[in-house]
Amino acid sequence: MIVVYTDGASKGNPGLSGAGIYIKTDGKSYEYSFPLGMLSNHEAEFHAIINALEICKESFPKEILSFRSDSKVVVDVIENDFTKNEVFLPLLEKIRKKSEGFPYFFIKWIPEKQNYHADLLAKKAIQLN
Repeated sequence: MIVVYTDGASKGNPGLSGAGIYIKTDGKSYEYSFPLGMLSNHEAEFHAIINALEICKESFPKEILSFRSDSKVVVDVIENDFTKNEVFLPLLEKIRKKSEGFPYFFIKWIPEKQNYHADLLAKKAIQLN
């Protein structure tokens, strides 16, 4: 099983944004920072998950994925597979498509203090814009 911690950050809301991804598997860890340009914080959170799914498809195909995020809004949208928000809907659709090839894709809400690595990586990504 692959454990994936994701976080999105924005300097302003909207503002310059970044995605941080911290992956743990088989005693190894991987770190990624992606600059995202001008987005809201919630949009950055969705993009962090989308980018993480792309990494997993390339590096860990056919694995069980257990995602962790400190964004209650994003976790609720994905768990319920539903949103009325017109900005979030296309992002949810991307997540649906990108998670299709995996046997299981779980997402769980965690407190911010448990998402420390992904948070640092997301903040680092803002500086890369």
